[in-house]
Amino acid sequence: MKYLCLVYGEEKAIQSMDDRHCLDYDESVRASGHCIASEALQPVATATTVRVRGGKVSVTDGPFAETKECLAGFYLVEARDLNEAIQLASRIPPAAVGSIEVRPIRPIRETTPRWKKSLPLRKRSA
Repeated sequence: MKYLCLVYGEEKAIQSMDDRHCLDYDESVRASGHCIASEALQPVATATTVRVRGGKVSVTDGPFAETKECLAGFYLVEARDLNEAIQLASRIPPAAVGSIEVRPIRPIRETTPRWKKSLPLRKRSA
């Protein structure tokens, strides 16, 4: 099963970490066959938030919401189950100064018949 491990932390704490620790972990998790993709993100000041309301696109600089912790990067991993995904996440170096959110991937491509893609999307009720 695929899990997304989202790396969160205070920007200064994340930036103070030696990148070599993250690169060493990345190399090991790739070598083990668990890592599908991983990337570090640029600082939150480089973020752009896009919203569409009433058919109009709104673009603002910065993150979606003000927060102390920001999204710093991610790992997309393949794990047997949630317990294995948690063990992989616990070894991501920024877990020592921030947090790692582990979320299962919802396999919509694999579970939705192809013919449903051509149907118009229904609005979700609030």
